[in-house]
Amino acid sequence: MHKTLRLIGDHSPVQLVQPVAGGDINQAYYVQTAENHYFIKTNQHVPADFFKIEADGLERIRATNTIAVPEVYHYDIAKDDEEIVLIMEWLEGSKNASTGRVLGENLAALHSAEAGSNYGLDQATFVGELTQQNVWYDNWVDYYREKRLRPQMKLAIEKGRMSGKRRERMESLLANLDQYIPKTPRVSLLHGDLWGGNWLAGKDGEPYLIDPSVVYGDHLFEIAFTELFGGFPADFYQSYQAAFPLEDYYQDVKPIYQLFYLLVHLNIFGEGYGGSVDRILARY
Repeated sequence: MHKTLRLIGDHSPVQLVQPVAGGDINQAYYVQTAENHYFIKTNQHVPADFFKIEADGLERIRATNTIAVPEVYHYDIAKDDEEIVLIMEWLEGSKNASTGRVLGENLAALHSAEAGSNYGLDQATFVGELTQQNVWYDNWVDYYREKRLRPQMKLAIEKGRMSGKRRERMESLLANLDQYIPKTPRVSLLHGDLWGGNWLAGKDGEPYLIDPSVVYGDHLFEIAFTELFGGFPADFYQSYQAAFPLEDYYQDVKPIYQLFYLLVHLNIFGEGYGGSVDRILARY
């Protein structure tokens, strides 16, 4: 730990190292030195650039000056299957009565920020432990079909979790996707993995986003995921809607946007998510 901290110029004594929650796939620690407090994640079983991609996503969000993210002090790129480390700002705070409202306002500002005209990303990212391949597309339908839904379908087939009626309905949806989602919605920078565990409060209750899997796409894709597993208060949605109103067709596209994340969970965690996938596919 001392060696790692010296990389960022902190040569002071380490006073406390305490394991903390850091997601399903990383080891995570709160580290206190005589000079500062840190959040440190380590991993030896992920791609070499795993933490580099996370840091890049945080920096893209930070650059919009719309919503807070923790500062990244250092990340490793692995060599020869060695352990890699990510050193970040430790956020000390708790949610207050305004945190949800401000989160909605600030996320709306992120989604409203200028984001170019293309959909996708210029590099791969990660959704949990799964690699998310990306390239740029000039329309959202092709990106969502070819880089989101189809790869998850193929993975589910390989795992024996996509056959029979489920596969038939999935293939039909892919073939007709342009009938159900917009081709060229406004481009927004999205966090990309915004469930209830990927936002928290810092000092004075200010909301922060963590663990992004960024992509440029339809802001409704992000909002649909926030509704899938909960974790967001009512005033979050109220303030978001006031700042950046949802399109009238949101309820129509929501199931298709939630389908991606349900397929991810099907592939990672198993058939417990199969029923939810089937209920959505039965509509199409």
